[in-house]
Amino acid sequence: MVKLDKIYTRGGDRGQTSLSDGQRVAKDSARPAAFGDVDELNSVIGMVRCHLADRPEVDAMLSRIQNDLFDLGADLATPEAENPKYPPLRIIAAQVTRLEREIDDMNAALAPLTSFILPGGTAAAAATHLARTVARRAERRIVTLGESAALNPQALAYINRLSDHLFVLARHLNDNGATDVLWVPGANRET
Repeated sequence: MVKLDKIYTRGGDRGQTSLSDGQRVAKDSARPAAFGDVDELNSVIGMVRCHLADRPEVDAMLSRIQNDLFDLGADLATPEAENPKYPPLRIIAAQVTRLEREIDDMNAALAPLTSFILPGGTAAAAATHLARTVARRAERRIVTLGESAALNPQALAYINRLSDHLFVLARHLNDNGATDVLWVPGANRET
């Protein structure tokens, strides 16, 4: 486990950070950008959870996802290496499968979509849509990282599935889609 006695180290004062293997890289390079967006996503999900006092089953689901996001951050912060000194923490297929199962369970109660959905509805759903967009940005950053470094394929699968999960969850939180805000193409055009 992690033990932090001191929060500031001054190690990043020159614009670099340490990866989990001790390697120093620029804070704005692809790897820290990817795990930084995952960290931001985790924070947004924490904000979503503030709206779920009456939804303990959803709160528990998001609690598991927040823990997974720390796993994902650790995965991304650890470059692939042959024969590592310590086995790295990696996202595994079972974590992706759990998201798929939860998506299927929530989606079973939803009517099929007849329009694109605008972010909104309940406060919890709107915050979940924000989390979904941050998840998509994190996914793009992970794809960018994958263009220059080897990645665990389950890491990319997890973040891709999570954005789908958050979309379905937002609809679930909008009274199973009853209070979704639908896009009306061209509704505000002047003639």
